[in-house]
Amino acid sequence: MQKLFATIAVAACASAHTAAADVAKVQDERQFVDLVAGKTLTRPFVKLEVSKDGTISGRGARWDVTGKWAWRDGYFCRDLFWGGDPLGYNCQEVTVREGLVKFTSDKGNGDSAEFRMK
Repeated sequence: MQKLFATIAVAACASAHTAAADVAKVQDERQFVDLVAGKTLTRPFVKLEVSKDGTISGRGARWDVTGKWAWRDGYFCRDLFWGGDPLGYNCQEVTVREGLVKFTSDKGNGDSAEFRMK
């Protein structure tokens, strides 16, 4: 089983040809909330909502995704469940480019997943 949301996502798919100048790191909670509030984060077989109240909900493949999140020391930290199974706690670096948001696990050192914001 692959991870979802850089452990949330079914599979990581970052664009390798993107220039570094096109990517911006999300620096704080306010910027993150402004970016994702009221939007659905999508990728094949995955639809998620990350609410400003600290909850995560949606579907990944055929299973429900639920969880809680908080912004800590410059990272999106979440505790996630997929189909009722715990995926664990992880703090992730968040970057954005052209309508896409990318989560990279282990404070930017692990797997990543990129989502369209609709």
